[in-house]
Amino acid sequence: MNQKVKNLIQKLGEAIHESVSESEDIAGVVKNIREQGFDVLLMLEATIGLNEVEEEADESIEDSSESAAGPFTPTDLTFLKSLRISIPEDATTDSTTDPSDTTEA
Repeated sequence: MNQKVKNLIQKLGEAIHESVSESEDIAGVVKNIREQGFDVLLMLEATIGLNEVEEEADESIEDSSESAAGPFTPTDLTFLKSLRISIPEDATTDSTTDPSDTTEA
């Protein structure tokens, strides 16, 4: 990975930290917790994953996402795979039927 990308990743981390630090919502909740007699230690972990995009692969993803019949786009499936979540084949094509939902009449 080149130095420019490393610098950009560092800037992204700093931007995330700044967003959390300056959030009025977070500050308000932390204040409420302290008023209840607790000290607050907030630790967040961010995982930043990069995949190098190739021009030809990018075009094929756009084409396949336009014709996707299921509830998941190719980007969704890649993200779920990165979290080690597997999706049954029928779930990628049919969002209306739940195989575990069996109702007897």
